[in-house]
Parts: sequence; C-alpha cells; structure tokens
Amino acid sequence: MNVEAITIGESDSLRPVDSVSAVAGKGLEGDRHFFAEGARRGGAITLIEAEVLEDVGLSGPQSRRQVVTRGVRLNDLVGKRFLVGEIECEGVELCEPCLHLQSLTRPGIIEDLLHRGGLNADIVTSGTISVGDPVTVS
Repeated sequence: MNVEAITIGESDSLRPVDSVSAVAGKGLEGDRHFFAEGARRGGAITLIEAEVLEDVGLSGPQSRRQVVTRGVRLNDLVGKRFLVGEIECEGVELCEPCLHLQSLTRPGIIEDLLHRGGLNADIVTSGTISVGDPVTVS
C-alpha cells in the first residue's frame, strides 16, 4: 500500500510532483485546493486508487485527485484515521465524480467512477508526502 503519484497545481495546469508539503487543516501547498484560512471538512486532500484509474482508463491528473494510491481500498477509510507517509489523515467522505470531471474527460465517466471516485480527507498532522510513501491505517 503506497503513494504511486501526486498531482497538484492551479486548476488549468495540474502537474505531477515527487513530493509535497501537507499542512494540517489547510491542504497541499501549491495546489488549487490549499486554503490558508482552513479547508472545509474533507477538503484538505483527495486520494484515488491506481487500480480504479487503470480500470476506467484515466491518468492521475485526468482524475483531478491529488494523490494516487495502490493497494489500499480507500472506501474503507471513511471515518478512519490513516497515515500517508508521515502525515496523519482522516477519511471524511467518498469523492464522487461530477459533471465538471465528465466535461474534462469523456461521457460516461460519472457512471464508471460512481462510489469509487476516491476519498475526501482531512490532514490532521503536517509533514511531507512523497511518491513511494506507505499508506497505513492507524
């Protein structure tokens, strides 16, 4: 169970990075969803399973999720604390696909990703997330 990819940036210029600073309660530095005043509950970090992306034919940046994981069932982490590398997160809710995602990718992606579009989570402790970091349930 590990981090396979990280994608951050402004909405129209997402880019892969090898590591990123995660700030408790605020998000990932350098990302469009970093909130200096504090992120809404579940709005600090989004994760998606590499296996799902492979199944539906999308890349990490196309999914618009920040962290791609492999070997972990993210749906099982709703309501649970887990570690991504050295940072502690708490799963808040499923990150369901939306019409905006469909407009950027292809018709039918909403149905393809329904209930497996990833996880919205809070960042509980600050630190760094890097590609290859383990994902472990606390």
